[in-house]
Amino acid sequence: MEPIETARPRPRGIYLLPNLFTTGGLFGGFFAIIAAAQGKFEPACIAIFVAAVLDGVDGRVARMTNTQSEFGVQYDSLADLVSFGMAPALVMYHWALSAMKLDGAMFGKVGWLVAFLYAACAALRLARFNSQVAQVDKRWFIGLASPAAAGLVASFVWTCHDLGLSGSELRYAAAAVTIVAALLMVSRVRYNSFKGSGQGASAERVPFAAIVVAVAVLIALWIDPPRVLLAATALYAVSGPLLWFRRRKIANVPG
Repeated sequence: MEPIETARPRPRGIYLLPNLFTTGGLFGGFFAIIAAAQGKFEPACIAIFVAAVLDGVDGRVARMTNTQSEFGVQYDSLADLVSFGMAPALVMYHWALSAMKLDGAMFGKVGWLVAFLYAACAALRLARFNSQVAQVDKRWFIGLASPAAAGLVASFVWTCHDLGLSGSELRYAAAAVTIVAALLMVSRVRYNSFKGSGQGASAERVPFAAIVVAVAVLIALWIDPPRVLLAATALYAVSGPLLWFRRRKIANVPG
């Protein structure tokens, strides 16, 4: 009787692959914090966007190589808290919010409290996402995703810094952007996740028009990265509330 062949177990080393991308994103967030503390705001903002790209890659790599794990999910969430919670808050604080102390000790406290509000909302957003990941429609995000919120904050700082504008002069505008991004993360507003139907293989499919738009954005990014990123993240941030108002208006129209 011939021995029954059993499938060879997948090499354990392959599980390092998606986690390496996650570690790269974590490094990007950590680097952004260090760079902002040294007043190097452009590299700090670029590092946050690099972290966002790596965050989008690690999950897809895990699915493509069939190496999803609970460890990877939790590690990715912790890395996101650093890269898209702490890093944007501290970049914005060092660039502009710390200057609110120029208006008095009380306003100085408001500055770091606004930064803390953003970090806390990012943590709450990630916790809610993890607890509801199996219950929500994958076509939508409930609340602004933390990478998108981080992109809005980072692109605002990057654009203003690139234009030679001082963070201290724009401290109240910076506080407003930070607060809006924070509150949108914990809101119940739905945002398109661009993940197709969310069922099976079609979950990764996107409309052809989205590919054309993505190519156009990539070309524009090559020409003027900070302004294009600011425009893209701002449009995405307002898309949720606009769609919410549109649905409410349609629902209130008498049949």
